[in-house]
Amino acid sequence: MTSLQIFDGIDTIGGNKIYLKENGKGIFLDFGMNFKKYGDFFHQFISPRSIRGIYDLIYLNLIPKLNIYRDDLIPTDLDISSYPSLNVEAVLLSHAHMDHCGNIGLLKPTYPIIASPSTIILLKAMLDSASTSMLGSDVAYYSPKRIKEDGRILETDRSRDIGRNFICTEQYSSSFSDFLMKSTKSKKNYDMGNLDLLQNFPSNFKIKAYEVDHSIYGATAYIISGDKKIAYTGDFRLHGKQGRKSEEFIKKAKESSILIIEGTRATREDVNESEEKVFENCLRTAEDAKGLIIADFTARNFERLDMFKKIAKKLGRMLIITLKDAYLLDALEKANEQVNLNNLTIFRDLKQVYKGWEKYIMSDNGKIDYIDPVDISKEPEKYICCFSLYDVKNLLDINTKKGTYIYSSSEAFEEESEFDFIRLKSWLNFFEFTVVGFDVILEGSKVKPIFEKGFHASGHLSKSDLIRTIELINPDILIPVHTDSPDWFYANFDNTLHIDPNKSYKL
Repeated sequence: MTSLQIFDGIDTIGGNKIYLKENGKGIFLDFGMNFKKYGDFFHQFISPRSIRGIYDLIYLNLIPKLNIYRDDLIPTDLDISSYPSLNVEAVLLSHAHMDHCGNIGLLKPTYPIIASPSTIILLKAMLDSASTSMLGSDVAYYSPKRIKEDGRILETDRSRDIGRNFICTEQYSSSFSDFLMKSTKSKKNYDMGNLDLLQNFPSNFKIKAYEVDHSIYGATAYIISGDKKIAYTGDFRLHGKQGRKSEEFIKKAKESSILIIEGTRATREDVNESEEKVFENCLRTAEDAKGLIIADFTARNFERLDMFKKIAKKLGRMLIITLKDAYLLDALEKANEQVNLNNLTIFRDLKQVYKGWEKYIMSDNGKIDYIDPVDISKEPEKYICCFSLYDVKNLLDINTKKGTYIYSSSEAFEEESEFDFIRLKSWLNFFEFTVVGFDVILEGSKVKPIFEKGFHASGHLSKSDLIRTIELINPDILIPVHTDSPDWFYANFDNTLHIDPNKSYKL
């Protein structure tokens, strides 16, 4: 008999940690970071202490009290031996967003990660190019820790990285495996993990993977067959360019008796949105723009980058991306995604030292063009720069004024992120940029951002598409996750299972 326990993600958006077990063996569906819980204690300059391993996370109840974590992350003053120990065969990862994968790095290295080629390659490239990585987000590989002094302090072994074991949902290329095996960090030993295919993976469950549409390449839904057939959506949508893939998954999921579905937008009003409408609005704005254009869109949303690439070509402008975006794109090409660095120019940062991954992309691609900020300042009307808040400081070196900033990303849903937009607007006001997609207003005595519809399409199902999906699949049992509105499901669907995170359910 199949049993289920959901340790996180029941009443919050993200942090999914779903455990399925049959005949004594089980699998996790995602093991993400719960940003809401983390945000209650940590932000920017306050973060979990890596020298204490998982001590802070366990003490603050940010991760489940289970005996499933890496031995090298457990200081001597933390005893987890009394916690439940799960028999984990694998972690099924839906996609490479931190709210789904950001705690996998804490897990025992013997648990292989099942994911699409694009997700696996992104995990590696993201970690390679990260300036810092929060404990647990080191998913593709990690630096082991060792006991120091009285055992309460854990010291990182900076001479060695250990790669995770991955199971690909589909066939991969030799360039894909070569990239995974290659370390971009000098003077480090790199122990590559094992790499295999899902079709070769022995499990109590029969697992089938289906690519779905989301705001990141490689997003995958799963159908897991055991005593019961269970469909897990991960994050997905129907209104993107690859919406037909999500529709195909829905058709396959109709045979499932249990549906675990994301409900991010369950109580939000529908808006008439699509990537086509975003393209039309951004194109119209770019056509009217004078001077430099800056396009700001969600990190790793390469579908949106491709959209601005088309806009640049249509307007005869040159699209400029950051070195990090170039590295991720180069990696995705090795996962057989239809992306490349053709007709893209890389912004040349003013810096003294280049890291290993930067040297790799610079040396491995002699065909890539680079542009100096001074050259942009000479003829700013010829360029579109793909920058975010964290890149806006480059305007100091470009030194141009009266351009246009197109914000094509998600709204702020918490107070902390609202401050980012207030800072961003200060930068843009200083350089006298016209801002489209968001603004900052005074509401009473409080300054807050507001957002213009039509310049961003969500990566999640609309409320009407959510209802339609549930009705089409018509499961015996409905389990909502990745939602802050579980009561909406209880009120609208009689087959919704009320989940208690402390309880295991026999399905």
